[in-house]
Amino acid sequence: QVQLVESGGGLVQAGGSLRLSCAASGLTFSNYAIGWFRQAPGKEREFVAAISGTGGTTYYADSVKGRFTIARDNAKNTVYLQMNSLKPEDTTVYYCAAKLGMIATIGRSRYDYWGQGTQVTVSS
Repeated sequence: QVQLVESGGGLVQAGGSLRLSCAASGLTFSNYAIGWFRQAPGKEREFVAAISGTGGTTYYADSVKGRFTIARDNAKNTVYLQMNSLKPEDTTVYYCAAKLGMIATIGRSRYDYWGQGTQVTVSS
């Protein structure tokens, strides 16, 4: 079955960096667009970034544009989210998701599979 496993979360000071990874199995990876979302307690899951199956198209939420970079390595079935200049408001659980079809989208309802999430905590 399809599995998505996030890793790389942790505690970092404001202004620091983290790189999240999303390792996928059980699917033909390049046929799937991948998105990163985040969800704080009591809030809706929000879009962070997405990348097309080929990696040629990316989208970012305005709140992370210029600070976060999404990339993928189809040979390793892995997508990365490089997060720089982290802010305390970036603190939350981050999830990766896979959408069948190579075109990326920001709509969370379009994604078919989800990982369990990884916690990111940014201290001030």
